[in-house]
Amino acid sequence: MTETLILTWKDRMRIERAVWTLDSYLRNLPRKSRIAKRRELRVNLRAASADVGVNEALRRLGNIRTMAAEYLVTEYGGPGPSWIVTTYFLFAAFYFMIWFENARIDAFKAGAIAANPHLTGTFHFTGVAYVFTNDVFIFTNGKVSEVGGTLLPLVYLCIFALAVLVGRLWRAIPAVRQRSLGAING
Repeated sequence: MTETLILTWKDRMRIERAVWTLDSYLRNLPRKSRIAKRRELRVNLRAASADVGVNEALRRLGNIRTMAAEYLVTEYGGPGPSWIVTTYFLFAAFYFMIWFENARIDAFKAGAIAANPHLTGTFHFTGVAYVFTNDVFIFTNGKVSEVGGTLLPLVYLCIFALAVLVGRLWRAIPAVRQRSLGAING
């Protein structure tokens, strides 16, 4: 007759830590799939802990990161989509393009004022084809105001397309289809 061990609150917290660590690695999976995997792991760890103890159950579990990677490969056939990487890429790309445009404009203004500190007149600064619009600078006794210098739609399109590629967002489409089919059939 086997003796079952009673789990203390500390043991339960160690199990929950393993469960939520797995969940953090599975953040790219659909919500229902993550919930099912959390529940399965929690039930299995509690059952194993009752038989062999928490230390042994957690040791036998193995590397949680490797287990999560295997779940992702099973679900998507490779690394899944990453919304976090996509978001970081979008912010970095837009920040760079805005910085680049501001550096370009500031260089023109600084050069014009360095050539003539009391410059007065209207100047047109040609933009970069398909990237930036043309700028108009109005100088009045060394003070400047500007119009233009924005990103063109092609830049937005390219940044979003690259973000989809970098974040592997196309891999989310089959998951969305499967979930909608499951909702219809189930």
